[in-house]
Amino acid sequence: MASSDSSAQDPHDMTLVLDQFVSLSLGTDSLLIVDDRTSRKVNRRCCGLLKSSNRAHLEPETTHAISLYNILGAEVTASNIVIAYAHPIAKDDVSVTTVQYPIKKKAVEKWVEKLLELAYGKALRGKRLKILINPFGGKGTATSLYHRYAAPIFAAAKCQVDVETTTHQGHAIDIAENLDIDAYDTVVCCSGDGLPYEIFNGLGKRPDARKALTQTAVALLPCGSGNGLTWNAFGTGSVSIAALAVVKGLRTPLDLVSISQKDSRTLSFLSQSFGIVAECDLATENIRWMGAQRFTYGFLVRLMRQTIWPCDIAVKVVIGDKEAIKKHYATWLTRPDELDADAKRLEAAAQSPGLPELKYGTVTDAVPGDWDVIPGETMGNFYAGNMAIMSKDTNMFPATLPNDGLLDVVTIDGKVSRGTAITMMNEIPSGRFFDMPELNIRKASAFRLTPHQKEGYISIDGERVPFEAFQAEVHQGLGTILTKSGRLYEAEGPR
Repeated sequence: MASSDSSAQDPHDMTLVLDQFVSLSLGTDSLLIVDDRTSRKVNRRCCGLLKSSNRAHLEPETTHAISLYNILGAEVTASNIVIAYAHPIAKDDVSVTTVQYPIKKKAVEKWVEKLLELAYGKALRGKRLKILINPFGGKGTATSLYHRYAAPIFAAAKCQVDVETTTHQGHAIDIAENLDIDAYDTVVCCSGDGLPYEIFNGLGKRPDARKALTQTAVALLPCGSGNGLTWNAFGTGSVSIAALAVVKGLRTPLDLVSISQKDSRTLSFLSQSFGIVAECDLATENIRWMGAQRFTYGFLVRLMRQTIWPCDIAVKVVIGDKEAIKKHYATWLTRPDELDADAKRLEAAAQSPGLPELKYGTVTDAVPGDWDVIPGETMGNFYAGNMAIMSKDTNMFPATLPNDGLLDVVTIDGKVSRGTAITMMNEIPSGRFFDMPELNIRKASAFRLTPHQKEGYISIDGERVPFEAFQAEVHQGLGTILTKSGRLYEAEGPR
């Protein structure tokens, strides 16, 4: 053990001994602080939700463990070692806290670097973030939510931030289309799923669309109604915990879906719906103040009408059996990580920078002969998902994967009884929804839907599009998001 007047590093157990009473140890998943001084003054400075405090403690022994995931930054000053971390202050909240100890020598830099290596792993440190705030989304509180809960996290992690407020619908499309993609690592949206939708489509309009979509990661701080991207990537509805996840997030390839209607082509990242879900989403704009509960309210109101939405449906089915879908998901969980996968994606995007060509043509072309035709005269709900969770407690597509090149297509007949429909809705959080016989699910690479009626609702990522025929085609790994795992959504898979 080092003498009381020096700082030392033990290369075997990764313990930094500050004096004979104080040591900092690096474990596999936490930083352990041991302070055995009988009379000491600990200086902690907090920002965010907690007020700053300097208080003297008289304790015989103190052992404090900090999760490495929560470590935001560490540095050595002329006289102190200072560590900033996200301190849990509630079930769904963290706040930036710093702990510091005096040092007598500067022999701790290597230990600090090792701490940061362990704390960040494969995640990029000091991310360059383009922050877009939609002040009108959800309950209209995105600006205050960002500054109160996210900004302190990004500052403590020494992220470079450029904050811009959107002023009108479509503004984020223009921003993404003209973005200097070499100046930022991630675009962070403070909104609901509307801004990510615009960002993906703005990047997709560029001459270097594939390069831009591959190089620029997209993340969401949950400030809207559904916040599907946050729930899937980070598993939370908390702004502060999502901000921490952005700091520690790993670049993850994401399938994007081309949606063609007549002469238009847009990109979808989340879902495509027709029928009761689309109507619940789009016909409840007048009650946005209810938050995510408006979807449940809208569902129940429309369920009582037992409305059907007749249509023609054709699907390029890849996996059509529920047990085979479960096997596909399980196999994906155990596949090894591909070495240098991100570098290969960037290289391929640089060689072919534009959007990929449509393999199956557009909605104006003839339906390919090998597609399955699904009866749709009594369609109650058509729902295709590229992500698992559509909103809190709504794991609608548990078998979805970020970049397997497939959509999960759900169809439910409109003639099911009200009781069965309510049971199905209630079984979504439990995961038993997937195995109900009334639920038809297929993994597909493309589909086409043609409504029979003249008026109604079609929702693409929660955005209303013209009520007319549309075709969807998956592009494997075309986009990039940040996730906690780097390979999966934060959702429970099929049972």
